[in-house]
Amino acid sequence: MTQTVSARIAAATPARPAARALLAGAAVAGPLFLGAGLIQGLTRDGFDFTRNALSQLSLGSLGGIQVAAFLLTGVLLVAGALGMRQALRDAPGGIWAPRLIGVFGASFVLAGLFTADPGAGFPDGAPEARAVSMSTHGAIHMFSGMVGYLALCAAFLVLARHFAAQNQRGWAVSSRIMPAGILVGLVGSSSTVLAFTVGAGLGLLWLTAVTTRLMAAAPEARR
Repeated sequence: MTQTVSARIAAATPARPAARALLAGAAVAGPLFLGAGLIQGLTRDGFDFTRNALSQLSLGSLGGIQVAAFLLTGVLLVAGALGMRQALRDAPGGIWAPRLIGVFGASFVLAGLFTADPGAGFPDGAPEARAVSMSTHGAIHMFSGMVGYLALCAAFLVLARHFAAQNQRGWAVSSRIMPAGILVGLVGSSSTVLAFTVGAGLGLLWLTAVTTRLMAAAPEARR
């Protein structure tokens, strides 16, 4: 009888090191993606942060680097979603936050498979004006990004509920505010692409922050 009860307890207790390792994927995904974009944007001829989106780095002779960055970021985010599911098991937000982060990760994979359209002078030979129409792959790329970032906004609101239940007021309030900054970037992208870059970067960095917070709290919560 004792052995049976012990086996049930062991089966019900998540492996903390595994959960933390998976969460680390989401923690490093944002800095990795933004770092790769920053380095490429500063070194590739013709790229202008005020005119070109990071997505356009997937084009041209060195485009494979950015495609790889999209795919790797997506895989790390999906891994992080699995870790979040373990870390938030039986806690407020434990169902929908991981699912929404998983959608966010999948959007990066899709954006890597379907590249953005050229325009605004990048890559070499592209029209100087911004594209007024989109190809099929460009439309899929844009749609995946929009859905992904809306899912991220929703995930932050769900995580705000989790932090509030844990009496972590500052984290809860910030997680409610961050979606507004992301949405401002999405809306502002119609006027300047830099607005979207800033909003998207803000979302990725806040995801790193909250994931790191969950990594730090997970061992204490499971003692």
